[in-house]
Amino acid sequence: MKRSALPAAAPKSPRTRHAKDAPARARTQPESGKPRPPGQEEQADRRHEILEIAAELFAERGYRATSIRDIAERAGLLAGSLYYHIRSKEALFVEIHNTALAAAATRITNALEGLTDPWARLQAACLEMLEIQLNSGSLTLPIMNNLRSVPDTVRDVLIQQRDDFEKIFRELVADLPLDGDIDKNLYRILLLSLLNSADGWFREGRLSRADIAAQILRIFRHQQS
Repeated sequence: MKRSALPAAAPKSPRTRHAKDAPARARTQPESGKPRPPGQEEQADRRHEILEIAAELFAERGYRATSIRDIAERAGLLAGSLYYHIRSKEALFVEIHNTALAAAATRITNALEGLTDPWARLQAACLEMLEIQLNSGSLTLPIMNNLRSVPDTVRDVLIQQRDDFEKIFRELVADLPLDGDIDKNLYRILLLSLLNSADGWFREGRLSRADIAAQILRIFRHQQS
């Protein structure tokens, strides 16, 4: 099945293309309003296709086991020709990873729109994270979670981007009326660890994703009724 790797709105486990995660195709009109020359438009479309292919391979095989030759072969190119479209495997992985984070951040921000109660905002963010993690049509979160196999120099860049993404939850937790003896950093880490591992413990059935998000909030709120 054809899988979409680069979502416009965003995503853990690869399966099929989903409308909600359809890739944002290259613009045919630049901001100047003048049509892009046919050669530039074709090059942009080709590069986007390469990004999708690379994301698919990284998700399937991991960073170390995916080579430039693998990406080129699946794209129908010679390995040397691939460098016309990309700088390096490392730069390619970073770009795909950051696209995934930006798309996930956009989805969560949109889910918070219009909500003012801090607990309601956190619950909405938890539900959106569950939807992102459990979206069977996405390739991006397996890539986002694939940090152990990348070189240290690449990992440092990715961790910085991950920290920027987690600012959303840092701010959400900061607004909560928690007891003074609760460490909010630890609270946030435990919550994100639970959400980020959802594909390992979630099973369709008794509780819906919305039900689970509500239960997570009940537990993390220490609320009895």
